Amino acid sequence: MTEPVANAELVITRIFDAPRELVYRAFTDPDQIAQWFGPIGYTVPRDSIEIDVRVGGRQKLRMVNDADPSQVSPVDSVFTEVIENELLVGSEEWDGVPGLQPAGTMHVRLEFHDEGAGKTRLVLRQGPFAEAMEGMAREGWGSSFTKLDTLLAA
Repeated sequence: MTEPVANAELVITRIFDAPRELVYRAFTDPDQIAQWFGPIGYTVPRDSIEIDVRVGGRQKLRMVNDADPSQVSPVDSVFTEVIENELLVGSEEWDGVPGLQPAGTMHVRLEFHDEGAGKTRLVLRQGPFAEAMEGMAREGWGSSFTKLDTLLAA
């Protein structure tokens, strides 16, 4: 079997009905991350979250499958750029997914743009992905953002 090539970048632009500072805080506050991060069907236990939002700081957490708690997806990334309320950039070495995604360095860039009228435009860039994984990641982020919409509306 040929191992897939990771070369696609996932790009998602989403408008949130909340001010930029609140959306940024949802990505950097452990209590809020525990409420929305991960696709529907996954939970992030609050006690698994460690976050140090500064260049060189880390973000660590575990996404746990609600139906099968033995299925755990860890995140352990390092921030490489941070501009409060504007930008979060990080990278993570990960093992990949056999048959879908080779191991390597995953990068993520989150840009927070003020859209006026209390709205925020988030631009997320993540990758590289093999084609099959890019679609799964897009679906996962979309599901997570649905949970984030609920949190921001509260």
